[in-house]
Amino acid sequence: MRAYPCDIKQLLDQLADQLKHSINNGTLAAPLMVGIHSGGVWVANQLHQRLQLTEQLGLLDITFYRDDFSQAGLHPQVKRSELPFDVDNRNIILVDDVLYTGRTIRAALNEIFDYGRPAHVCLVALLVRNGRQLPIQADFTGLSLDLEGNERIKLSGPDPLKLVIENVLPDSSVNNR
Repeated sequence: MRAYPCDIKQLLDQLADQLKHSINNGTLAAPLMVGIHSGGVWVANQLHQRLQLTEQLGLLDITFYRDDFSQAGLHPQVKRSELPFDVDNRNIILVDDVLYTGRTIRAALNEIFDYGRPAHVCLVALLVRNGRQLPIQADFTGLSLDLEGNERIKLSGPDPLKLVIENVLPDSSVNNR
C-alpha cells in the first residue's frame, strides 16, 4: 500500500470550478447532487458545500443494483439510499470517488431511474483509472491514473480525504470499482 501524492483539496476545487461554470451557463441549471456510498458521498459532500447548493444531497447505495450481486453477495455494510427530492425532469450531478470499470455507475443510473426520469445526468469522478468494461465516461474528472492490473485505488475519509494505491491479489478482483 502506498500513498499517492496529490492534492485532493485542489482536485475538489478544480471540479467545483468546472461545475460552477456549467451551472452558471445553464447547462446544469438548478442541479441536484447525488453521491454514491461511500467515497462518492464524501466527495459529493465537499462539492455540495463548495457549490453552496440549496437542495439536500442525495445518497445512493447501489449494492442491490450491482450486476455481480449474486457472485459477490451482500456487502457487510449496506446503507440506505436517500433521494429527498423528485428527480423527474431535473438535472442530476452524480458523484463517485473512482471510475474504474463503469459497473458502479451503471448500477447507480438504474437506481436513479427507479426514482424517476431526470432531464440530464452528468457524472463527476474525483479519480478515473484505466480498465473500463462499459462505455461510461465522466463529464468532470479530477485526476486520471494508469494503474497496473494488480493495483487498486482506495479513497479513505471522510476527513481528511486521502488517496492510497493498494496491491491486490490476482483472485481478489471481484470487487471492481
